Amino acid sequence: MVLTVLDRGSAVPLWQQLQADLTARLAAGDFAREFPGELAIAGHYGVSRHTVRQALRKLRADGLVVAERGRQPRIAPTPEIRQPMGALYSLFASVEAAGLDQRNAVRKLEISADAVVAARLGREGSTPLLHLERLRYADDQPLALDRVWLPAELAAPLLEADFTHTGLYTELAERAGVRLEHGREQIHAVVPTAAERMLLQCPPTAAAFSIHRIGYAAGRAVEWRHTIVRGDRFALTAEFSAQAGYRLRQCGALATA
Repeated sequence: MVLTVLDRGSAVPLWQQLQADLTARLAAGDFAREFPGELAIAGHYGVSRHTVRQALRKLRADGLVVAERGRQPRIAPTPEIRQPMGALYSLFASVEAAGLDQRNAVRKLEISADAVVAARLGREGSTPLLHLERLRYADDQPLALDRVWLPAELAAPLLEADFTHTGLYTELAERAGVRLEHGREQIHAVVPTAAERMLLQCPPTAAAFSIHRIGYAAGRAVEWRHTIVRGDRFALTAEFSAQAGYRLRQCGALATA
């Protein structure tokens, strides 16, 4: 192993230099197989174990590694977003309930026509539709590629919304006065396409959930959505018993997504 030399003449303490270098290497995926132990780190950087422990203390505080007394440090597991089945739910809320920051990169927000989607919404093929496409993040990691279509006659006010850090259903209710009442989903396990894998930064072995949703308000279909969610970051949960079978856990009315 080639020795990494820290700048001993710098005003920045050695432990901070070490912590910064280890953080950069974690982000680059250098420790995908295993995080090195204290002795290995000390030998690689030519520093004392005390310096290593100071750096690891900061990495632990930042949630990047788990460093327990008497055990070799390891990369902290990525928090998993859990979603109860059988409830009108919000991916936005589920991410934040996991203690992660939810934000969106808006890829499309436009009025267009799509005959296939219009038919699914029970409308004429030429019906103008608002199309919103977002790459959704949990902290700084891509989680889902989300595409949604709504009739423009209802949803046109959303063209003025900033979806960087807000839920679609909140904006739909506040700007258009439309609140979803119920919906239906089909969920499939899929292998992401090359383009989807690149956007989602999926590991090569990770599958994904493909979720098709149709949402209803005032007795009419008003939303058609297709979401690709990283399978290594998202889990569906249900409760069951020998007497009652599956009991789908409710989490309240759908408010944001």
